[in-house]
Amino acid sequence: MLTRRFGDFEAAEDAVQEALLAATAQWPDEGVPDNPRGWLIQVAARRMTEHVRSEQARRRREELVARRAGRRAAPPADEESGTDRDDTLTVLFLCCHPALTPTSAIALTLRSVGGLTTAEIASAFLVPEATMAQRISRAKQRVRGLPFRLPSGEEWADRLHSVLHVLYLIFNEGYTVSVGPDLHRGELAREAIRLARAVRALLPDDNEVAGLLALMLLTEARRPARTGPSGELIPLAEQDRSRWDAAAIAEGVELITATLARGAVGPYQLQAAINAIHDEAAGVGDTDWPQILALYGLLERMSANPMVSLNRAVAAAMTHGPATGLALLDELEERLPGHHRLHAARAHLLEMVGEPAAAAESYRTAARLTASGPEHHYLLSRAARLTAP
Repeated sequence: MLTRRFGDFEAAEDAVQEALLAATAQWPDEGVPDNPRGWLIQVAARRMTEHVRSEQARRRREELVARRAGRRAAPPADEESGTDRDDTLTVLFLCCHPALTPTSAIALTLRSVGGLTTAEIASAFLVPEATMAQRISRAKQRVRGLPFRLPSGEEWADRLHSVLHVLYLIFNEGYTVSVGPDLHRGELAREAIRLARAVRALLPDDNEVAGLLALMLLTEARRPARTGPSGELIPLAEQDRSRWDAAAIAEGVELITATLARGAVGPYQLQAAINAIHDEAAGVGDTDWPQILALYGLLERMSANPMVSLNRAVAAAMTHGPATGLALLDELEERLPGHHRLHAARAHLLEMVGEPAAAAESYRTAARLTASGPEHHYLLSRAARLTAP
């Protein structure tokens, strides 16, 4: 909203950060206002007004000294107007502008729309925090001055792929936090779902948009059963499926069923179909693993993502036996060096073939490699269970 009114993306973000700091300082003593969002917008708008006036005064001084006519800044907008308009979707598409590289677009969107810290984004990209801070700063500079509006005409094709990928990453970070003591960031996953719904409202006939929304719904439906009373991780095989969100599952299944019937299947649709099979099964033993394996095979041919190959290896183990899965995991060593999920999957399959000592060692290796507190605790507990006298 501030970017739309004032036309400066970077300054608007700084103003919002200042408003949040002001809230942190004032609300504990003065109480939370009746309309917290409106309060934050008004404070940020005042900061932006001060910024615009300062810039105007600076330019006037420069013009006087240089004795030349300068460009006039747009007058500050009325602080009371437009506070209820949600521009998140416009910001999302602005962050995915083709002027940015795909990597920079994703990083900027995770920061500005997803609300992730620079450190969290750096961890996701496996780069130092300082490097990521510079990358985000350069991205902000590149989008400064670009039209603040949704794409039109052929612009959709240039940005939609990046937008869907970013929403997918935001949702994944909300569903399974990569770093820290929490397993979920529910507000992040819900925001990704909300934005996916908004994109689908704009593009109701796009199969991959529908597929991504279905994937999010079918995955998020399992969240209530993923943690125990103390926040501990509960794997899919041990979850109480009565706690799954039946309404979300029904919506997701209906959506992916209708989408697949239209043809032109893409990777988000395939992932949604896989999750629909999981969600509709009464238990792990009732899961149609051959069908999941076939879908992962299709997905693997579309994508060079090694995580897809890892999931296919697990599905192969559940279909043809753990020895088959272990052989496929060995082939993935070079593509997933030092990834905790590879070692966790190997540990599970070693446990299935009756090699508890080797399984425990793989669980411990996976625990050392993960930055997630709940995953670390779960993996160590599995190792301890296998080595207990």
